[in-house]
Amino acid sequence: MRDERIIYYTDEQNDDFAGTKIRKRPVGRSFPFLHRSVLWNGLAFIVYYIIAVPIVFLVCKLYLGLKFENRRVLRALRHTGYYLYGNHTRVLDAFMPAMAAFPKRAYIVADPDAVSLPLLRNIVQMLGAIPIPTEFSGMRGFLETVTTRCAQGRCVAVYPEAHIWPFYTGIRPFPDTSFRYPVKDNAPAVAMVTTYRKRRGLFRLAKHPGMTITFSEPMYPAQDLPPKAAQRDLRDRAYVFMAEIAASRENIAYIRYEHKATNGSAP
Repeated sequence: MRDERIIYYTDEQNDDFAGTKIRKRPVGRSFPFLHRSVLWNGLAFIVYYIIAVPIVFLVCKLYLGLKFENRRVLRALRHTGYYLYGNHTRVLDAFMPAMAAFPKRAYIVADPDAVSLPLLRNIVQMLGAIPIPTEFSGMRGFLETVTTRCAQGRCVAVYPEAHIWPFYTGIRPFPDTSFRYPVKDNAPAVAMVTTYRKRRGLFRLAKHPGMTITFSEPMYPAQDLPPKAAQRDLRDRAYVFMAEIAASRENIAYIRYEHKATNGSAP
């Protein structure tokens, strides 16, 4: 089942191995982050719940072999909005929050290339993408949308590692930038960790290992710290949980990652 491929990296925080090449379109002041049209939102409900969720459920169960651990913590947050933070190991990570939060609606803080294809932009937004602005002028609308979705009682998912490393079994360093959202909104944050396990039963011959996603208990911003310190504290708690789970669970190295020397030669 193991892929013998080795991927060499030079920068844990900035290298990206997603394999997608999309020319980013500007996301600024004029971008429609928050749609208020009844028609648009009605169509979004159909696209999300009637079309996407059933398809994603089948893909997750049959192709990805997805299992959840400690998902009860999300059910306990069914009456409030919350932020979900996970490690980024596949392009299909975009669908995990929808499965984890169901029946609650999930939104995802996404790279701007997610909305860079004009014909697909509306559909991608209907599926929950909130693109990070490429221009400072778009930051107000972006932050307003993130806060609004949380205040509506939704799940807002963030992948703080930002870049995709397929099937990576560790947790890469990430900044505390995105943890300002729960601090600002005084909302709970939940860390989720994707690990990979050997397939068993009917799926033991599958090429890819199965996915397991483990959730932390809700983490609340420290009320006795100033905002920047609370932001850092929340990031550190999430990172510690993620690193511990990644190291302690069955976690198959389907693709091997090795550091590349700065002179350009492989080790």
